[in-house]
Amino acid sequence: MIPVEAERPRALLAGASRRWVRLLPWAVAFVLCVALLPTTIVVLTADYGLNGGLASALAVAQAAPLLLAVVRPLQAWYVVFVADVAGALALLTVDFQERLLWPFPPMEIVGYVGLCLALGLRERRRTLLLVWLATAGANVGLGFAAPHGTGAKDLLLTILGGVALLLGGALRERYEVQRRLAEQETISEAERGRRTLLEERARIARELHDVVAHHMSVITVQADTAEYRLAALPPDVREEFTSIAATARESLGEMRRLLGVLRNEEAHGELVPQPGLAQIGQLVEATARTVGPVDFTPCDAEVPEAVGLSAYRIVQEALANVVRHAPGAATHVSLSVARPAGGPGDGQTDGQTDGQRDGQREGPGGERLTVLVVNEPPPEPPAGPLEVGGTGHGLVGMRERVRLVGGTLDVGPLPDGGFRVAAQLPLTEEDIT
Repeated sequence: MIPVEAERPRALLAGASRRWVRLLPWAVAFVLCVALLPTTIVVLTADYGLNGGLASALAVAQAAPLLLAVVRPLQAWYVVFVADVAGALALLTVDFQERLLWPFPPMEIVGYVGLCLALGLRERRRTLLLVWLATAGANVGLGFAAPHGTGAKDLLLTILGGVALLLGGALRERYEVQRRLAEQETISEAERGRRTLLEERARIARELHDVVAHHMSVITVQADTAEYRLAALPPDVREEFTSIAATARESLGEMRRLLGVLRNEEAHGELVPQPGLAQIGQLVEATARTVGPVDFTPCDAEVPEAVGLSAYRIVQEALANVVRHAPGAATHVSLSVARPAGGPGDGQTDGQTDGQRDGQREGPGGERLTVLVVNEPPPEPPAGPLEVGGTGHGLVGMRERVRLVGGTLDVGPLPDGGFRVAAQLPLTEEDIT
């Protein structure tokens, strides 16, 4: 017995993206039903000489289930298969010409082949094999009762039905492979994005370790030396400084353990002094020697170390993108400090694009460091990336660093083909998150 698979209410090709493809099975089934129903009645009565009532019943049983085949092809096959075999047996009761096909007339073959194609698009290999074996068995078994002898043409149903089953099965499996591949690519892309985000956050945490460790070390030294630097300290104040020093040392130990958790085999140089605004000039000079002219407008303002580190990394990643995607393009890097007079749009230069913007504040605040990197279109389209060893973090790292200090980020292409990166980083402690 052929197994019936779990109910699938969806029609054939229901998952197609285009509407006309989803409607195609219904259109084909409707055309076959409308065309085969009257044709079967006429052929069985006029050519084969079968009784009109019996011919009509057989025509309905053989053609009408084709509409059901769009949703439940296996159930439709049961009905059509039994009706075709019954029709072949019914034709044994009449005398028809030897030139006519038997056991399955042409209109039955057409409907059965269309049904086999629907089966191939829906059912599994085992089911398709059992369907074909049942078809071949019925075809061969009826051949022993052939009224005019047997020939190769009597096996048309078995041959054409097998081809339709094979074709439908191949199309279904190809679609399944493509669907699974698309799903896997979607999952892989999401995992890559998530991994990149986590790696960049760990990288930022490792870099900030030096910044925080420096301040904690200063607190420890000041607390330890307070009793020697300050004369006549009361005992309770001396104990307070001792407690502060012990707490600071304990915090440093906890930070080092945390850094050990974040460390990986590929991470190097986490404990070296972290760069800031003063090192951006060197970065610009190195880039100019590599790929082309870079104009630099420096800023000598005193900024928090976390802000300076974020600004350096943003410029570093923006220039790396210029190296990779626009070698030789004229580039402008500027740093400035300003107090916005209005909303977040104030202080931005002309030519702002509809790039992506990240930030948490939308109102005026204190002083902010504006980091702007703009490159013009490259003189010639790059034949290939000049730099193949990038971090791969790009805008993800920029957004994380901006989010870290509670700033805003605006990136996007320019109308002339260039690219713009603009970040505003708050400088006042109450604005830094």
